[in-house]
Amino acid sequence: MVKNKDLCVHYDRCGGCSIQEVPYSKQLENKKNTLLDIFKEKEIDIDNFEGILASPDIYEYRNNMEFSFGDLKKGGKLQLGMHPRGRMFDVITVDQCLLVDQDFRDILSTIIDYCRTNEFKKYHVKLREGFLRNLVIRKGINTGEVAANLVTTSQQDHDFSPLTEKLKTLALKGELVGFVQTINDGFSDQVSCDEMKIYHGRNYFYDQLLDNKFKIDSLSFFQTNTKGAELLYSEAEKYIGSAKEKIVYDLYCGAGTISQSIAADAAKIYGIEIDPDAAERAAENAEINNVQNTKYIAGDVLEEINNIDQQPDLLIIDPPRPGINPKALAKIAAVDSDEILYISCNPKSLARDLKELEIHNYRLKKFKAVDMFPHTKHLEVITLLKKV
Repeated sequence: MVKNKDLCVHYDRCGGCSIQEVPYSKQLENKKNTLLDIFKEKEIDIDNFEGILASPDIYEYRNNMEFSFGDLKKGGKLQLGMHPRGRMFDVITVDQCLLVDQDFRDILSTIIDYCRTNEFKKYHVKLREGFLRNLVIRKGINTGEVAANLVTTSQQDHDFSPLTEKLKTLALKGELVGFVQTINDGFSDQVSCDEMKIYHGRNYFYDQLLDNKFKIDSLSFFQTNTKGAELLYSEAEKYIGSAKEKIVYDLYCGAGTISQSIAADAAKIYGIEIDPDAAERAAENAEINNVQNTKYIAGDVLEEINNIDQQPDLLIIDPPRPGINPKALAKIAAVDSDEILYISCNPKSLARDLKELEIHNYRLKKFKAVDMFPHTKHLEVITLLKKV
């Protein structure tokens, strides 16, 4: 664990953290005030606000980091890490980052040393030339399982077996259960997979959330702060009480973590997820956790929500940062659920959607914030709405 709470050595240049110099208690106060200001601006009643909860850990809390390859100047030394503030085409190596634990730092250092020794070139987005794109490291905080994914183009053919052996000899606190190479020739910065080569173990890992175990692919969504997610889900469960005998729609369900954690006793859970791999993983996780009566649908909420033939008693909604597509929101409201549990990582899009749901006679009964992202300006918000 981090003992020295001084600023990270990379903080003056790295853009990964933006408010690390602010005392943590002040960070929470500022986040709370920002949330309430956004709600007041949208004329949303804040009398039922139940406060903000601190992250259980404020250092070494991340279970997932996507690092970029690049340089600090044209033709400069190869770097692996984060973009400096305001310099989206440059990269600074962050081998002492305080948001992740020592296993992440050791793997990053080993891989950048290997890539520099072999004189690999970064992928140049504008020229569409080069080899190295990203390194994604993920760790099951409660299980210790570690998976590393080196993302490259197909422009160079290299056998990473020597690097694999170096990684396997690292004295990690956890266990390296997988090292893979993902071939990505797409033009977008988003990591996608054209081909995958498994050099060691498997391309997934397991983590534990509350009483459940979840299987997570090296590129699939999972809450970034495991201990924070357990707090978030525990608080969300208090909001809905028992889901027993209820029909639950889990919209934007990902790998099924929320509904399987807080609504496992529901009469039926229908999950909708646009990523077919995630929907498949959700079904697999339901089997692992012995959560009965689930059906996971791969598709867009806008298109699939009207294809479910059972009326919902509870909607669980956890959309991406942009919030809910307005057309999808109208369809969500039209299914006429008694309750909506809306969890959001973006107060602005949340406030916009809450105002729209007001038009459909949904009233905000209570809400609270959970800080899942210490030293950044982001936070999660739990809201409970009821039909009136």
